[in-house]
Amino acid sequence: MQTWLAIEEFSTLVDLDLSVIQSMIDEGKLTSKSEANQCYIEVNRNAYAIIPSSQGVVLKEEMGHGGVMIGSDFVEKTVGAILSLHEKVLDAKEETLDALKGENRFLKEALFSMQELYDEDRKTIETLTKQLALIQDELEFTKRKYKMMWNKAVEGYTPPPNK
Repeated sequence: MQTWLAIEEFSTLVDLDLSVIQSMIDEGKLTSKSEANQCYIEVNRNAYAIIPSSQGVVLKEEMGHGGVMIGSDFVEKTVGAILSLHEKVLDAKEETLDALKGENRFLKEALFSMQELYDEDRKTIETLTKQLALIQDELEFTKRKYKMMWNKAVEGYTPPPNK
């Protein structure tokens, strides 16, 4: 059911100037009609366009035992706080991911460095093993050479005559 009031009555009812109401009509916030050189405002559909945001919103309880009055400013601030917290959580998540990526890069570089050191150590060990084998062969050759030399020396040794 539509309730129409003359613009002057509507102005008195909502305590707004005629110029403010006319600008709201021009902006499309209020529904109006003109009959017999008189402007009428539709009251039921336009009530929320007039109510200031500081008015309360009634939230019904589930069991239907009354309601709780919450201001729309409170609801807006709460939603804003939730969105702000959500943004902070997302920022913290991004920072954590960046830190983990940096740590992974560091560990990867450390692993490559350790692998290079391991490869160098393995090559050094191989070189030292080859050198040790060569020195052992040379030592064996030298032992045989001196043994043969001393054996010939002992065989050809004649003790000096006793005087």
